[in-house]
Amino acid sequence: MKQTNKPSMSRVLRRRETFSAYLFLLPSLIFFIGFVIIPMVLCLYTSFFDSKLNANTPDVFVGFANYVELWRDPVFKKALVNTLVIVVVSVPTVAAFSLWVASAIYKMKDWMLSAFRCIFYLPVVTGSVAVTVVWKWMYNNYYGIFNYVLKGVGAIDNNINWLGNPSTALWCIIIILFTTSVGQPIVLYVSALGNVDASLVEAANVDGANNLQSFWKVKWPSIMPTTLYIIVITTINSFQCFALIQLLTSGGPNNATQTVMYYIYYTAFKLYRFGYGNAMGIILAIFIAVLSAFQFWLAKEK
Repeated sequence: MKQTNKPSMSRVLRRRETFSAYLFLLPSLIFFIGFVIIPMVLCLYTSFFDSKLNANTPDVFVGFANYVELWRDPVFKKALVNTLVIVVVSVPTVAAFSLWVASAIYKMKDWMLSAFRCIFYLPVVTGSVAVTVVWKWMYNNYYGIFNYVLKGVGAIDNNINWLGNPSTALWCIIIILFTTSVGQPIVLYVSALGNVDASLVEAANVDGANNLQSFWKVKWPSIMPTTLYIIVITTINSFQCFALIQLLTSGGPNNATQTVMYYIYYTAFKLYRFGYGNAMGIILAIFIAVLSAFQFWLAKEK
């Protein structure tokens, strides 16, 4: 009898533990379903309609017309190109710079390491509006610090309209995005490098490996999962660049800083074309998913 009761008690215990686990997860599940899953389904559904979310104007089913229009829209094409430029430039530079800084500081004394981590992480926890206001002052074409310094050293004769010039505006946005994106990767890389098995590094050094060989053959494979996470997160954040554009340039001048995220906002909440905006959102999600899957595959191959 005792042997037959044990499995029964085990099933009851597992059932109770499962019920308790789902009970603890319930608030997060409600939030996730209500604010992530349902909006995603509605976004996909609405993308097939000419929807203005107006009670007096019913939605009209248009099929794939919104998606066809996207590839004929020159502003969307420009926004997509700008977004890809931001991703292609930002992701590798953020990852490489973060790894370089982390490699230089992770062996420092605790108080120095904490100071550096605080300095680099400060822009991450600072409000985006505050950071943008500071950079807007620095880029100001009348009294900005960049023009002041460059004129002071004789590098330029006339002030440069950094954010008003189509040839410089997008690069100004990329610089700001870079400075606000390196904080978290540096902290993650410092932790990852600190957790590399020291005995493996010592064995490589005993076998005659120099610092570069030791890093490439021992440390790099150990921090690959961290690198993959950093690349994927930085890619997603770069694709979703919005606040900087809205606060600094509003997509100008002449759509030079137009991004897909800002164009979605402008189309949906300025032009009230919610169906068309949702179609852009679906395309953006597909781009992010494909690129992230490719990054996972590339990391797995290595």
